[in-house]
Amino acid sequence: MADSESMSLDTSNEAGDDPLMDLNDEQLDKLIQQKMIENQVLQNETQMFEKYLKKSEPKDSGGALGGIGAGLTVSSSNQDLSRGMNRKRSKSRGANLDKSLRLTTEQKCDIAQKELDDLKEDIEKYRDNCERVIDNFRAIMEECELTLSETKKESYEFERDILKGAVNQRTGKVIAEKVSRHFENKILSRDTLVEKLRLKNSQLKVQKMKLDLQFKQKEEMGEALHEVDFQQLKIENEQYLEKIDEKNTELMDLKLKASKSLQVLNSYKKKLHTLTMESERLKSEISSRNELLTKIDAETTVVEDERAKAEKINRKLRQQLTDFRVPDVMDYVTEKADLYEIQRKVKNWERKVEIAEMALKTHKKMWTKMQIGSEMANQQWRMMEQGVM
Repeated sequence: MADSESMSLDTSNEAGDDPLMDLNDEQLDKLIQQKMIENQVLQNETQMFEKYLKKSEPKDSGGALGGIGAGLTVSSSNQDLSRGMNRKRSKSRGANLDKSLRLTTEQKCDIAQKELDDLKEDIEKYRDNCERVIDNFRAIMEECELTLSETKKESYEFERDILKGAVNQRTGKVIAEKVSRHFENKILSRDTLVEKLRLKNSQLKVQKMKLDLQFKQKEEMGEALHEVDFQQLKIENEQYLEKIDEKNTELMDLKLKASKSLQVLNSYKKKLHTLTMESERLKSEISSRNELLTKIDAETTVVEDERAKAEKINRKLRQQLTDFRVPDVMDYVTEKADLYEIQRKVKNWERKVEIAEMALKTHKKMWTKMQIGSEMANQQWRMMEQGVM
């Protein structure tokens, strides 16, 4: 398209007619945009050609050729643009030079195919790097998950064995011996795990050395692996990875089942502990109830004895009631009159006693006065006798 337009512009310029004079501003703007797009395409082709030259030829010669090619193509594109803008310059010789320096379609296809292959190789390398990074991150995630599960398991065991199982029931404090024994067991288990991993690592190193030796022997004997063997090994590796993923999923399922069974076991242990506590409480309650029952039996025997005595007294009283005879009315009247007479006599005697008590009090007062007067007379007599002497 660009060649046809340049040829048409050249012929029109040779004829002496300028087609740009007939174009308006909008058409000129479109033409300029079209030329700019063509120049961009040519610049991309030039850059691709320079890359091809740098990769295929030595640096000195490639740089020189690339510079020449770029200069020629850019100059040709600038000539195309200047041909459209400059109305008095001839284009026949520049067009012939541009045609002679441009690449053919086959050459462009070869360069594009080579660039496409390079891009595929770069993409494959980038994909391999990305897969390697993803595998590293996946391994880190698995390690973090394992460490998290181990941390949860250790925290649960510490809470089960120390915070709940190593508490003294009397003092309510954690027993230090159980704590030290717990950590010693953990350290021993870690040491055994480290020893197992060290042995496994040494075995893997021995296997790696054997495989390296076998690979060197095969290379020396001319039995080196080809690309097909690598593809087969890659397929087998993918199959083994799938099997490993399946085994990992089965292992995770088994771990989940083990954790669930452990939770169920712990719940049953808690229930067993509560039931044993309840049974001990019931045993103590049964013993207290038995003691209370013995006390009640003793009290019932005492009450039975008292009841027998009360029944005996009751029978006597009932016998007395049956043997009781009511006196006559006249006897009751005479007895009542005698009672009134006795009460009247008691009142009279009480009044006499009160009068006698009052007379006794007056006689006592007179007696005390007489004793005081006699004592005073005796004292005066003694004093007089002492004065005479």
